[in-house]
Amino acid sequence: MTEPRVRDVIVAPGTSSMWSAGPHGAWHALDDVLRDASTDEPQCLVLDRDPLSYLYTSGTTSAPKGVVSSHLAVYLESLTGPIALHRTEHDRVGVVMPLFHTAQLNGVVTGLVYLGATAVLLRSFDPPQFLATIESERLSEIFLLPMMYRALLDHPDVTQRDLSSLRLALYAMAPMAEGDLKRAMEVFGCEFALGFGQTEMNPLTTVLLPEHQLTHAGAVGTAVPNVQVAIMDDEGRLLPAGQSGEIVYRGPHVMEEYLRNDDATNEVFAHGWFHSGDVGHFDADGVLWFEDRKKDVIKSGGENIASLEIERELYDAEPRIDEVVIVGLPHEHWTEALVAIVRPKPGTSLTEAEVIDAARRRLPGFKVPKAVIFVSDMPHTATGKIQKHQLRQQFRDYFTTATSHP
Repeated sequence: MTEPRVRDVIVAPGTSSMWSAGPHGAWHALDDVLRDASTDEPQCLVLDRDPLSYLYTSGTTSAPKGVVSSHLAVYLESLTGPIALHRTEHDRVGVVMPLFHTAQLNGVVTGLVYLGATAVLLRSFDPPQFLATIESERLSEIFLLPMMYRALLDHPDVTQRDLSSLRLALYAMAPMAEGDLKRAMEVFGCEFALGFGQTEMNPLTTVLLPEHQLTHAGAVGTAVPNVQVAIMDDEGRLLPAGQSGEIVYRGPHVMEEYLRNDDATNEVFAHGWFHSGDVGHFDADGVLWFEDRKKDVIKSGGENIASLEIERELYDAEPRIDEVVIVGLPHEHWTEALVAIVRPKPGTSLTEAEVIDAARRRLPGFKVPKAVIFVSDMPHTATGKIQKHQLRQQFRDYFTTATSHP
């Protein structure tokens, strides 16, 4: 019989009653472990690049990978957020995203701890409760996904609550549709900013500042302190402004390695930069534009098409859409055919023709979806990202099993 690798498990306060001891080792409440512990400073040398955290990627395009990050990376990221977003010890920030995800943990909370500011923790996102919390706790900053802002804007309580304490509304994972952004600015009456990055960068790499929200709507901003951003082609050449390629990073925020995955680590650090897996470009103002995940770029009829652009236009053009993703599905003629997978807002009626007509009003013909699939739910990660790879797998035979489709 193999010797068990885990001998003891220590559980957080208030949760020990939820667990029972397994066949090996013991389970201990943290309070019991600390009761007789020494108060002396541990005699342990911790180097800057020693591992501090083991977080996992969100898994939107493939299986999650373990990201090993150092004390230095997390420490500097904890300083970067307050610098880039002008946080102070007086801020009161609503925390509703999961703390096991780097965006909420290192992008927000560890910086608040450093400042001595206040984090108001909520167990889950509930629109009326969240709006009531802004008012009762006098929150100065909130951090939500675009879909969460849409849920707040559509809730009747949004006009009944005092939101005047808000200084900043931060969003992440993707740019907001311009229509949603303008409406949110009017309703919340505060500045908005987009944080962009990824787990491997702990996570913040760029911020679309409040002053750029409308002048550069759809962009992901400029580099934060300690992060160098560039665009690289497949041969490792850095590209000038206006040319699209892979977004790459350098700086002390970057992870050390992927846990027990040397091949993936070597691949992602090719040419001396960290490769994000994102496609983008810089404009003439030095602002970064995210076009799509490299694995999500659709090759249809000889064109490379970014799904994100089509999704943004559909959100703006058709208010009955609650969530939409654009994927490429195998097709005999097009190689990959553009398909819109749509979840309508509850209580609304929406047809395939209406979605396609909305796309035609905003997009050139080759970017108009060939078909629309309606779903009642979308597969999400724990942080709210839609898992496109699951949808591609689920509907991969859509055009081969139904000969009536174009």
